[in-house]
Amino acid sequence: MNSPASSTIQITVNGEARVVPEGLKLPDLLEILDVNPGRVAVERNREIVRRTEWVSTPVEEGDQLEVVWFVGGGSR
Repeated sequence: MNSPASSTIQITVNGEARVVPEGLKLPDLLEILDVNPGRVAVERNREIVRRTEWVSTPVEEGDQLEVVWFVGGGSR
């Protein structure tokens, strides 16, 4: 029997196939990706996930995720 720590799933992040541990929530995935959560928006299976829902949103087998970085600009 496999232990939960050794189970993995396949997902796609920004068009790239990735294998990650099973049981992640969005903040866990961002940590694995070394992404600053304060500067991104996340889309899961073509739907924007509200930041307040990240901690309760599971990353599941086959998910298609887009992580979009906010880019600051200058003012006039």
